[in-house]
Amino acid sequence: MDRETAEFWMREALAEARRAGEEGEVPVGAVVVAHGKILGRGHNGPIGAMDPTAHAEIVAVRQAAKSASNYRIPGSVVVVTIEPCVMCLGAMIQARVDTLVYGAADPKGGAVHSCFRLAESEFLNHRIHVIPGVLERECGDLLKSFFAARR
Repeated sequence: MDRETAEFWMREALAEARRAGEEGEVPVGAVVVAHGKILGRGHNGPIGAMDPTAHAEIVAVRQAAKSASNYRIPGSVVVVTIEPCVMCLGAMIQARVDTLVYGAADPKGGAVHSCFRLAESEFLNHRIHVIPGVLERECGDLLKSFFAARR
């Protein structure tokens, strides 16, 4: 995926993140794309759903799997506004996602580069191509302003 295309889809993920923020959730958004169209959308919702697994990526991957009528979604790209946590990256690996595009790094829980390097693990039976830092400033600023307003 080229940078221009990644930025296009990241803007869709940012729209989802803004929805999460409007709902009082941490503003993280994700889309799952395959063959030039969105198969799944999601934004953070663990507080409202009372579900600790309701991260943007999980919501979007679940929706994409239903759209594809398959628990695996090979050929797909997950675009998310922040570096995924261990749970979310694990779900992408189980779903056989081909590519992960993320915006801001997560120095407190990022499982791709910041805290762990799970996507590079030789023990996993599936590898995900990773494109980091897409619209990084915009994604990071959304999170920073959300938390600044809460303090």
